Amino acid sequence: MQSTRDNNQLADSSVSHLAARQEPGQRILSHRAERHVKRGLFYVGVVLLCMVPLFVFFWMISSGLKTQADNIAIPPKIFFEPTFANFAEVIAGRNFFAYGVNSFIVAFGAVAISLFLGLPAAYSIAKYRLRKIGLTLLISRMVPFVSYLIPWFIAFRTLQLIDTYIALITTHLIITLPYVIWVMINFFENVPVSLEESARIDGANFTQSFIYVILPVVRNGVFTASVLAFIFSWNQFLFSLILSGRDTMTVPVAVFQFITYDQINWGGLGAAATLITLPPLVLTLFIQKYIIRGLTTGAVKE
Repeated sequence: MQSTRDNNQLADSSVSHLAARQEPGQRILSHRAERHVKRGLFYVGVVLLCMVPLFVFFWMISSGLKTQADNIAIPPKIFFEPTFANFAEVIAGRNFFAYGVNSFIVAFGAVAISLFLGLPAAYSIAKYRLRKIGLTLLISRMVPFVSYLIPWFIAFRTLQLIDTYIALITTHLIITLPYVIWVMINFFENVPVSLEESARIDGANFTQSFIYVILPVVRNGVFTASVLAFIFSWNQFLFSLILSGRDTMTVPVAVFQFITYDQINWGGLGAAATLITLPPLVLTLFIQKYIIRGLTTGAVKE
């Protein structure tokens, strides 16, 4: 009887010991399964978020490769014979290259002036904690652009600057300058004060310490602000529509030529929209690592 009881206790302890040995393994398997489920849900969410912009991008390119008959066909044609006639018409027949040069000059000029004025302004706001000025700049960026049109138009018409790069670059500063300042404030706030103090001890003045010490630390932020400001200026339509002319017409306004009172040239519109998208897209792909670092980590001391 005693032997049977001892055998039962031994069996129970063996089972408990075996279960105890299996629990960590089961927990590991459960943890792995949970991790795979979370990863799967993450990728599903990414795919769902990307479907809409990718579909729009696909529809834009396919419209440029279709004839007018294919573009207005009902139901829409998914399979068609592609043609590059729309792209040839946009590039050669519509003088689209000249409009692209105008857009580049305006965007580059607006970004360059915004960096020249905005970087010292952002550094001053961050260093001296001028939060009210920063908030004022943000509010000015939120004001609808149409409210600036009439004063700008009257001023530039009086100065005879309509259809000039000066007028377009100046108006685009309303878009780019507040954005550069507001983005760079956060980066300058993360710069250690000891860096500037060390530069002053070594004999550098304010300008030298700002250019050779502070700016290299926040270069990721400068890249990020520059690229995004360039894209905003490149895509600006309203100011260019009112203040540009035959000599300074930009690509967003040139696309508007494909829409007339009697019809919409869907093929030319799709081709022109594709060509407009290419420069910012290529620019972003080339320096995407700087943009990602700037948007995720802020100012990085290396």
